[in-house]
Amino acid sequence: MTVGIVGLGLMGGSLSLAMRDKYDELHILGYDHNDKHTIEALELGLVDKIADTLEELSSVDVLFLSVPVDGIVSILSQLEGILRKDITIIDLGSTKERIVASIPKSIRANFVASHPMTGTEKFGPTAAIDDLYKGKVVVLCDTEDSGELQLSLTKEIFANIGMKIFYMDAKEHDRHAAFISHMPHAISYALANSVMEQENTKAILALAGGGFRDMSRIAKSSPNMWEDVFRQNRDNLLEAIESFAKELNSCKQLIEDGNWDELHKWMSSANSLHNII
Repeated sequence: MTVGIVGLGLMGGSLSLAMRDKYDELHILGYDHNDKHTIEALELGLVDKIADTLEELSSVDVLFLSVPVDGIVSILSQLEGILRKDITIIDLGSTKERIVASIPKSIRANFVASHPMTGTEKFGPTAAIDDLYKGKVVVLCDTEDSGELQLSLTKEIFANIGMKIFYMDAKEHDRHAAFISHMPHAISYALANSVMEQENTKAILALAGGGFRDMSRIAKSSPNMWEDVFRQNRDNLLEAIESFAKELNSCKQLIEDGNWDELHKWMSSANSLHNII
């Protein structure tokens, strides 16, 4: 199998490692606007060759788009007319509705919209790890519009690298992702900024325990990636942030009023999340 990967950071690099572990005969072409990333990807063995243009990826069997979501939209507009007819195109974007709406009709059957629900706060080729996808969920969206060959191959690849496959329509996905993935990132950025404004470095280093480290970890994530996600899923994210703000304000009010019994009930209600995850 010949695979093209556009975007050689955490997601694309980890995908390369996972696929090399499962497929014996695999030739991987990489493409990235960041020259440092292309050099590192070659040195780390994530790719066999670097393509200088998108056209050089036109003959691959499978093309993965692993760049920020605005970049995926831009690339889609450039792919029409340059690809082999039976190619499978798989995006790894965190939003789906706008991406799906941006697919040129001539290549819609070639395209499978996916969102692997995994990642770390690190980025770049050096952040790639071989088990990033293992045991994680991948959501496939609007699969009724994908070709039978393309959908079958996509499912085979994700299953082979150890992922659990779920199906949603793109609109449904984006609303759920806003609450479960995108809002937590917004909260983590807000937490980090609020602490940095109030505390000095020494105090943070001395007092930051596991809880703070867990909640602030994803504030280290790439602003380039998450700005795009927030922009594309703006309305759903605003709804999620408003819902969170309402709950935080309820907590604030209970503390102000000294209503400790109700605060205890409010906390206990949140504990029920652990029965789910």
